[in-house]
Amino acid sequence: MRVAIIGRTEILYNTAELLLKNGYDIPLIITAKEAPEYTKTAKDFEELAKRIGAKFIYINRLEPCIEQIKECKCDIGVSMNFPTIISQQVIDIFPLGILGAHGGDLPRYRGNACQAWAILNGENRIGLCVYRMVGGELDTGDIIEREYLEIDINTKITRVIEWMREMVPYMFLSAIKKLEKNPSYFLEKPSRNPKDSIRCYPRLPEDGRIDWKKSNIEILRLINAHNKPYSGAFCYYEGKKLIIWDAELFEDEEIYLAVPGQVASVEKDGSIIVITGNGKLKIKEIEYDGFIGKPAEKIKSIRRRLE
Repeated sequence: MRVAIIGRTEILYNTAELLLKNGYDIPLIITAKEAPEYTKTAKDFEELAKRIGAKFIYINRLEPCIEQIKECKCDIGVSMNFPTIISQQVIDIFPLGILGAHGGDLPRYRGNACQAWAILNGENRIGLCVYRMVGGELDTGDIIEREYLEIDINTKITRVIEWMREMVPYMFLSAIKKLEKNPSYFLEKPSRNPKDSIRCYPRLPEDGRIDWKKSNIEILRLINAHNKPYSGAFCYYEGKKLIIWDAELFEDEEIYLAVPGQVASVEKDGSIIVITGNGKLKIKEIEYDGFIGKPAEKIKSIRRRLE
């Protein structure tokens, strides 16, 4: 079985390594410029191609290199985070099509930043799918493999990405083995009814701005959805940006009047308690003016507010 690697991210790179260990031939690697949060760059993919004797193509669109793809005579493609949607013209080059991995419960969560949106939306689990791509469409096609991660109010996007990093290579491997035995195999044909899906659009760093008038649950979800490796949920303190990396809900019996963002308490463990639109939030780790650590190191009085 000859497999083409098409896309970016360390997850796809690890998939290539796993396929090689399991005896699959990779004659073609196609990639593009990496995103800032990726730990594997285009140079890493190029070096892998050199090491295994694969053809290496660096490009943002596949149509201009169709003839080069055909020359490699691959049976199937494996793709993740390629910067443009792949056309059916390209998919048809591969007898078994192209497999994609998607960090969302298809067909419900389609598009960008689905894991973050699922956290913000209060889901109790996040889906992960390997599917056979349909040309020109986003996150659509027969589902070959599916797994779930149970999550709760304290689950950070960091954990979700770690889980994806662990699972995706093995899911790709399993899907290829199934299609090798039965080219017509599928786990599920997803619904084509628009009412069954949510189109998720990209999230930007500025979307992590905290509005302290919102509920403590909403703010905690925002902190967790924008967590590492992303830029973090943030507010401002004394005119400088303050990123919150770790927080949890806080409940007590106090009856109070306060403006949201008010520091209600500086705790002995180094955390601070902050008033939100409906309650309180315990802030456990911040990044502020070059400092990373307990917020009480920088905020020492209840005569302070986060904005």
